[in-house]
Amino acid sequence: MKKPGKKPASQLPDREEDDILKLLGEDFPKMHSSRRNFLKVFGYSFASAAVLAACRRPVRMAVPYPVQPPELVPRKPLYYASTFFDGHDYCAILVKNLDGRPIKIEGNPLSLFNGEGTTARVQASVLSLYDDARLRYPMINGKQAEWQEIDQQIINDLTAVDNDGGEIVLLTPTIISPSSKKLISSFGSRFRKFRWVKYDPVSYSAITEANEECFGKAVIPDYRFDKADVVLSVNCDFLGTWIAPVHFIPSYVSRRRVEAGKPDMLLHIQAESSLTLTGSNADKRIKIKPSEEKAFLTSLYNIISGKGNSNTSGTFRIDLAPIASKLVASGGRSIVVSGTNRKDIQVIVNGINSLLGNYSSCIDLDNPVSLAAGRDGDMEKLIGDMTQGSIKALLMYDVNPVYDYAESLLFSEGLSRVRVTVNMSVRQNETVSKARYECPVNHYLESWNDAEIIPGQLSLAQPCISPIFNTRSFQDSLLRWSGNNMNWLQYMSSEWQKSYFPLSGIDTFQTFWNKAVGDGVFSYTPVQDKSSSVALAPQLIAKYTGQPDEVGKIEVILAESVSMGNGMNANNPWLMELPDPVSRVTWENVAYVSATDAKEIGIVTGNVIRVGDEITIPAIIQPGQAEGTITIHLGYGHENIGPVASGKGVNVFQFAKMKNGNRSYTYKTTGITPTGETRELGLVQMHETMEGRPLVRETTLSEWKEKPSSGNEMHFEFEEKHKSLYPDTPFDGFHWAIAIDLNACIGCNTCVIACQAENNSPTVGKDQVMRNRVMHWIKVHRYYSEDQDEPKVYFQPVFCQQCDDAPCENVCPVSATNHSNEGLNQMAYNRCVGTKYCMNNCPYRVRRFNWYRYTDNKAFDYNTASDLGKMVLNPDVTVRERGVVEKCTFCVQRIQAKKLEAKIEGRTLRDLDIKPACMQACPAGAIVFGNTNDPESTVNKIFKDPRRYHLLEELHTLPSIGFLTKVRNDEKLS
Repeated sequence: MKKPGKKPASQLPDREEDDILKLLGEDFPKMHSSRRNFLKVFGYSFASAAVLAACRRPVRMAVPYPVQPPELVPRKPLYYASTFFDGHDYCAILVKNLDGRPIKIEGNPLSLFNGEGTTARVQASVLSLYDDARLRYPMINGKQAEWQEIDQQIINDLTAVDNDGGEIVLLTPTIISPSSKKLISSFGSRFRKFRWVKYDPVSYSAITEANEECFGKAVIPDYRFDKADVVLSVNCDFLGTWIAPVHFIPSYVSRRRVEAGKPDMLLHIQAESSLTLTGSNADKRIKIKPSEEKAFLTSLYNIISGKGNSNTSGTFRIDLAPIASKLVASGGRSIVVSGTNRKDIQVIVNGINSLLGNYSSCIDLDNPVSLAAGRDGDMEKLIGDMTQGSIKALLMYDVNPVYDYAESLLFSEGLSRVRVTVNMSVRQNETVSKARYECPVNHYLESWNDAEIIPGQLSLAQPCISPIFNTRSFQDSLLRWSGNNMNWLQYMSSEWQKSYFPLSGIDTFQTFWNKAVGDGVFSYTPVQDKSSSVALAPQLIAKYTGQPDEVGKIEVILAESVSMGNGMNANNPWLMELPDPVSRVTWENVAYVSATDAKEIGIVTGNVIRVGDEITIPAIIQPGQAEGTITIHLGYGHENIGPVASGKGVNVFQFAKMKNGNRSYTYKTTGITPTGETRELGLVQMHETMEGRPLVRETTLSEWKEKPSSGNEMHFEFEEKHKSLYPDTPFDGFHWAIAIDLNACIGCNTCVIACQAENNSPTVGKDQVMRNRVMHWIKVHRYYSEDQDEPKVYFQPVFCQQCDDAPCENVCPVSATNHSNEGLNQMAYNRCVGTKYCMNNCPYRVRRFNWYRYTDNKAFDYNTASDLGKMVLNPDVTVRERGVVEKCTFCVQRIQAKKLEAKIEGRTLRDLDIKPACMQACPAGAIVFGNTNDPESTVNKIFKDPRRYHLLEELHTLPSIGFLTKVRNDEKLS
């Protein structure tokens, strides 16, 4: 007999996910937790979910093709060669399309610029395609409009402005598309007064201006780190954020590997204020304030030129003669580089490189990198002209000066005085809605385009999906407004037919075009004026040395972060939750303060401070930070860019003001004041050192030369002592393993995002990060040596070690985790009941627990709570439910796919056929995957290196991941 008021299970109300979360997340903690209450709540939630699942018929929404395209096979991926360029970063890429959806980005191995390497921001760019904050239709005065209507009005307005003799300005970031440049030139030629202004939020204008004065070429040269023996980098994070890390990293790492018979390691000296990713990898690091950089470089120039000594004016506070001596000894095989946006600094750097003869081989002025073409003075003049009312029409493409220009109020005021204003943007930002006409543009994965990153090195972008919204390319808009009936693809292909087809040596244009689109790249030998001389007159350098800068009490450095860059992609949750490689902080920017300054002020990590009278921000005590300096990352503090980024952190672009003709990313302030408030930070790593355990083993170059196993002696001791009661596990076919070279790994975190994109790892938000529940399958651990003032830094990627004697397997009560006959530690998600015994018994702490259901859950509204966001999910990988444990699988789906491909082709698997996501994305080539049962495999050869060791070998877990001991260059500076 049923109790009154109780409904049978079949009549239970349809409970939404939010209600379940509310039940478990709010009510349950408030209850007096007893075993009975615990089982009542969990029993009800699981039972109701099971009943509902059983009573509902799943909805299947699928529309078959009337005629199936032969190249489209369900669940079989297609790869499109394309190009990533967002006005700041460039990478030639391959886009994995599955069932019509781009879901993964890889580097294009045919590219001479980046090869298979990518960066974290390139990897995460696929998620921005499915951003709910994207603009969806054109608007006039904030109201939805049709393209025909908006085109006609803009054409009429531009014609009226031109007839009145008014000036029309096109404002864009750097554009490296040769076809787009020709189109802009053609578009501008229709008007009597037209100006094209290029604006980059993070400026490199001083480099191009200095090179124009010194060499007559307003370019950013290509830096060939692979040809250098010594590198001196001054406040320049070329491995993290400066110009083109995806290009510089493999070049740099090629000279940091140690192999018998190869040239000695590159010697890397870093002088900087903040502990950057590049400084973390340096052999010798010198802390300087920004105000000391000029004195540092002037003193170095004087010593190298032979016109100065340790007593000359401009002498730095420490003796730089040993560094100068090392640079002179490596003349023609060294690089001196500065990341400071000051023309006087860059001219002095040019003078040093000229004295050393570095332009002959290591610094290429004839084949410059086509990035960062904006001039600071041009933007300043434009705003002045707008304020005076002399600009009558302003067309903006992919810029956000209301957010990222220091004088944003002046820009907004000037914008209000312009008669015709048009904004062309991909996504919502602070500048959107400030113009009369909003003309949303396609995402780059929906567009045709081309790029010339270095003269003669071209790449193509092709649409990998039809436009999701009612948008169109920026170039199509210009064609419409100029009265050209061609579409952008027709225009671009016609330009290629005129300019590049004659250089190809191919019979027909269609064959040439198909090959170029298929390869994604095309190279030719450009006709150039070679630099006949790079000797600089001493008088030119003397013009800029002069008096040293005045040192401030507290100097603030505004810098890009590896994850956020200039902030244009801030609404991407993968990037928001990506830890900073050095500080390991997520979800906001902080003030990095030295340990000495923190002790003097009386603050600890998490205390909120006031910097001068300008900024209130939480502080982190950062080892290696120069005393008297504070570093704050740009790209945060948005107000109107989307729910992920809005209100996160502080916008400090307002302090990047013009100084001596260039935008300065440093300024002096009065001091630091504690507010008495404390804020919990989203840190993903609590242990700053290795706690006495040799997790990262190291040696020096001189010791390695004498004994290749130096620093790794305990590995051989453990191997001799290892005994087991269990028989060895046979692996008759494959035994998969990974080798990681710690000399090649720079800690860039690209592998973290690549793994997340490939394996559907959820974004959990700052609250869950603070509870140590971040779901990344890979963590790049960062350790410091004991010296907080001058720390050595160690990076180590750690993920499931796929142990042959896995501690997790024998404690699972339901056999959810088990070992395959190919050496993989597997997870059967349907078996897992969430006891977490495996997590407790894993000494490497690499397993993750799904505390919530992250997909279809509005409480975690990042990328998988909407139908649009879920389009990024990889259908080859299970989306894990609440209550199960997950971890790295060595990308088992890729293993199976390549095995099937080899079977269809009637061959055996070849070495390096299979590349897990982390390996394929790594720009440094630090990760190698393969079969240790194959004696000729690359991974097996690496495992025979005497530097190879395993983590926590004393536990006898027999991991399938081997690390190569880190070798530091101990070459003396004398």
